[in-house]
Order: sequence, then C-alpha cells, then structure tokens
Amino acid sequence: MKKSLICLVISLTVSAQVTAAQHEHDHITVDYHGKPASQATIEHNQALAATLNFDDQAAFERFSRNKIATFDEATAKILRAEFSFISDKIPDSVNPSLYRQAQLNMVPNGLYKVTDGIYQIRGTDLSNLTLIKGKTGWIVYDVLLTQEAAQQSIKFAFEHLPEGKDLPVVAMIYSHSHADHFGGARGIQALYPEVKVYGSHNITSEVIDENVLAGNVMSRRAAYQYGATLGKHDHGIVDAALAKGISKGEITYVKPDYELNQKNKWETLTIDGLEMVFMDASGTEAASEMITYIPSMNALWSAELTYDGMHNIYTLRGAKVRDSLKWSKDINEMINAFGDDVKVLFGSHSAPVWGNNAVNYYLRMQRDNYGLVHNQSLRLANQGVVIQDIGDAIMDTIPEQVQQEWYTNGYHGTYSHNAKAVYNMYLGYFDMNPANLNPLTTKAEATKFVQYMGGVDNVMTKAKQDYSQGEYRFVATALNKVVTAEPQYEPARQLLADTYEQLGYQAEGAGWRNIYLTGAQELRVGIQPGTPKTASADVLSEMDMPTLFDFLAVKVDSIKAAKLGNINLNVVTHDTGANSQHTDYLFVEMSNGNLSNISVEKLKKADATLTLNKQDVVNVLLGQTSLQALFASGAATIDGDQQAFSNIMSTMVEFNPHFEIVPLK
Repeated sequence: MKKSLICLVISLTVSAQVTAAQHEHDHITVDYHGKPASQATIEHNQALAATLNFDDQAAFERFSRNKIATFDEATAKILRAEFSFISDKIPDSVNPSLYRQAQLNMVPNGLYKVTDGIYQIRGTDLSNLTLIKGKTGWIVYDVLLTQEAAQQSIKFAFEHLPEGKDLPVVAMIYSHSHADHFGGARGIQALYPEVKVYGSHNITSEVIDENVLAGNVMSRRAAYQYGATLGKHDHGIVDAALAKGISKGEITYVKPDYELNQKNKWETLTIDGLEMVFMDASGTEAASEMITYIPSMNALWSAELTYDGMHNIYTLRGAKVRDSLKWSKDINEMINAFGDDVKVLFGSHSAPVWGNNAVNYYLRMQRDNYGLVHNQSLRLANQGVVIQDIGDAIMDTIPEQVQQEWYTNGYHGTYSHNAKAVYNMYLGYFDMNPANLNPLTTKAEATKFVQYMGGVDNVMTKAKQDYSQGEYRFVATALNKVVTAEPQYEPARQLLADTYEQLGYQAEGAGWRNIYLTGAQELRVGIQPGTPKTASADVLSEMDMPTLFDFLAVKVDSIKAAKLGNINLNVVTHDTGANSQHTDYLFVEMSNGNLSNISVEKLKKADATLTLNKQDVVNVLLGQTSLQALFASGAATIDGDQQAFSNIMSTMVEFNPHFEIVPLK
C-alpha cells in the first residue's frame, strides 16, 4: 500500500509535533555552558591522554586525501561552521580520545575523489553523499538527512566535479533504513525528476516501522543521546562520532522503484551501464542494509558496517538489539568475496581506505572487534558475570592491538553498553539474582534507600566527600536516589548535576557525553525544546494501513476501551493514481480493551465502514484539506454506526513528548 490513513490521527499528533520539533531544533533558547572540569576530571583525562598514540596521523591523512574543492560559505553553513570552536588544543572538559575524533571529523570539508569515477561530498551532514559515474549520468549513493543539505551538496558537487558536470543524476541508491541515508531524497528528485530509486531489501517497511510504535519515547531519549538541546562548545556537543552532527531541514523519503536482495543474499544489477554486486547485510547495523562492490572499479562500499570507530550494538536512544555476530560474519563475507581484488573501501561515514593490504587489514580489525564484543561478552556471561558488571569486565578482554587502533574506539558504541546489549540479546535484562527479580518502583525504592542511608543530610555529607575525591559513578547512583525521593531538595539536584557533568567530560563515547550533560542541564534549568523527530510527514506518508493501526493500538487506554465492548470497523482506501487503480481493505476490531487489525480481501460484517482515497490522505497530512471537509464534499464517507470510529478514537491517549527522565521539581 503506497499511502495510508495517517490523516485520522497522525495529522493531529505526529505532524504537529514534527513541525514544532523542527522549529524548536532550529531555535535552542537556553544560553547554557555548564561548569569547568574538576581537578579529578583533569587528572583522569590527562592520564588517558598519556596512553593514546597521538603520533598516529594516518587517519588525518586519509581524511584529507584527494580533495578537489573546499566548501564555500553557503555549503559550510549547513553544518560545519557551527563547530568552528574545535581547535588543536584539547580542552579539560572533553575526553582526549573523543576530542581527537572531533578534530578528525573537522577535516571533511568539500568534494573529494575516491577513485576514477567516484566522488564524495563530506562534511555537510552526518553521512557522506557519494557520486558514481555511470554510462549516461551519475548514481548518487546515500542522500544525507535533509533535502536542504542534499540539494546544496549536489549543487556544490556539480560546480566542482572534474568530469561529467553536464550529466544528470539518473539513479539514487539507499544503502539502509536510517534517516541520514535517505532523508534528502526529495531534494535530489526535485532537481532530477526522472531519477530512478533503489533501496536495500524491505527498506520501506523498516523505515516506517522502526520509529513508530515506540516513537515518542525514542524521540525523547534521542534528544539525550544526540544532545539536541545542548550548545556547541567545549562544555557541550563536540562531535557526533560518525561525523560532526546533523543538518537542519526536512527529512523526506522517495519510495524506491526497486528494492534489492529480495530473494537471496547476493544480487547483481547493471545500473546505468555499471555492474554492481549487492550483498544483503540486513540485521547488522540496520534492519535493512546492503553493501556494494563495483568490479570495474575494484571499489567496495561498506555502507555503515564500518566507519572510523566502533558502532552501536545497542543504540542508547532505544532500539532492538543488533546482532554483533552477524555483523562480524557479514564483514567476513566481504573480505572473502572481494578481499583479493578490492583497491578502495568507501562508505556512508568517514573517509575511504586505499590499497588492497590496507583495506583488508581495516576490515579484519573491524570484523574482529565486533566478534570480540559478541564472543567475549558471552564468555563472561557463561562464567557468571552479570549484566551490571559486564561492561567493566569486557575491557579486560580486548587485546592491546585492537585498543591501539583509533578506528575501533567506542565513540558511537562503547564496549560497555555493547557488551550489555549482547547479554540482553541472549539472556534478557534479568541476571537471576532474586533481589533484582521484583524490586520496588523507582520512587519507592529511592525513598527506602535514603531512609536506610540515614536521611538526605547524611547522604549529602558522604556524597560531597566522594565527589571531592572524583568518585563520580557512585555519587551519581546515590544522589539519584535522593533526587528521586525528594525532587525539591535543591542541594542534591545541584550536586548531582555537577556529578553528571564531570562524568560527561570524562566520557569517550559521544552519546555518553551528551546523555550526562543533558541530564545535568535538565536538573539545573528543566526540559528544553529541541527534541528531533525523524517521523516527518513525508516519511510517514508511506506508512501502510496495518502499521498505522498498530500505532493506534499502542495509544489505546485498555481499561477505558474495555468498557465500550466490541467495535468492528472496515477501512477502505482507494488508490486512484495514474499507474494503478485498486482498493485496499482493513478490518479493525476493538475487543477486550485491545485494538487489532488485519488486511482482508473484501468487506466483512462490521459496525461501520470508512472509505476515502489515498491521495486525500496525503492532502490531509500536508494540511491541504481536513477529514471534516472530505466528509462534507463526499470524498470520504462513513456508513453504518456513525459513532463507531469516534468511539475507537475516544480511547486514545496523547503521549507527552517531554516526559521526565531526570527527576523534575
């Protein structure tokens, strides 16, 4: 189903939130800089710096290689200009390894040549925009996060390409189902309306599904992980691990004309005269993902299976745990399939790797790193190490040669939370300690802890002493109990904020830093606007009917719904597009407080039947009409019980996009 019935609810909730979030993200209102690094943090970071091999400048040389043109002011303004504060000197308030990554990600600053016929724009967004020369035009691989960034990047590229400036973009390929790889699609399509679109296996379904059912809580958590409300300075965001950060603008999606790898792991296509070999890597970094080899160029596209750093097995914003063993095995497939012939490795993030030996070494190191995370986490678990301890324990299992390579470091995914992800994937959250089976709720538990510890004043006395000695991890645990039990107690709030801040300054992972610093900010000044949402109107317009009603089912207050008894509804959507004319039927049933749905071939006996055109769904979503106007004009109808749908809708709750994470006053 191409479009969906989003207008009925999404237009009233998600679209409004998206518009507000996009506006808020552009206008952060708090002038917040935080406090300096403590002496304990300075000493921690200096000690770490002494162990790092800053003499290894190979990555900086790779990231600088083959630059054709440096960004003009308009192109730099998309993203890069906001990070002009990054300097050669490492500040006390940033982990030195993370700051080195921040320096490295400042290098991409223009149009680069990968190899003959392949070029990249690097530095305008979280991802790279790649141009591959075909027989009659250009193939664009991954198209950034927003249409604004994509258009400006393409325009800059075509001003400076050393060949093919007059050729059109004839094909667009999405490597996987994350927004920073497809979000600029309409920007490219607007410039080249005839462009043909390709995507990884099942990408449209995964794009729509990933952030919908748990979308509200994911968005709130994402604001923490990506520091959406933090300032860009030495006490705030310094880097996004994969690149400097994300562009601002509208996230869009053009549904592929063809989705790849639908029958088996390997598929070879000729796109604009260029043979491309695709390998399905779904279930690694993304639920839908593929890598690509171009035999005529001896060039291997690794999508996001590799970048200069370690990726997330579990992403902190919240998502299904990824399979680190499959990740390692799929990199091994790449090595064994193309390792003998490959001359250059390039991908969605970071800079290429040139030379057969260097590519194979890089891939093996990445393969072994994800393999170590999987295998050593399970070895530790099988020896009885529990989930709370495994993040520390795994650090003792990583060989020195892996730790010494910069591009295995935990800037995006850390060994700590990735090890916990492996544990959780196989064994779940429960460690079998009976004390952890059924603990009190967080508020009740915190209150009891504070009582057991002798009251707030006693905890504060001990916390101040531990804080002065740099024992921030336990201070955070203890003071979180105090602030949860007594959120109005300002001294504890301020000391906990100070503690989170120092933990953030020490963190190597960009996400860890942002989470700690956002927690500190919210303790001090409350929740700020700026929560990003990838579920734009353009993306959500591709949601199919069953997924929409799955989303609605999550919003149902089951106790309220149970009092209404059983309600049945047919939903009929006509597709009257130029290329197809057909009708889709969905049977929706509310019973026992639960809302279920199923696609059917024809109308079933129901309390009511709602009918409308798919294009009208889009028009409502875009604010060009309303459901009431469609009823008035006869473009939409409801037959049978006129209150059936309204009764279903009356059970829906509205999610609070700004729910509490750290205790609020």
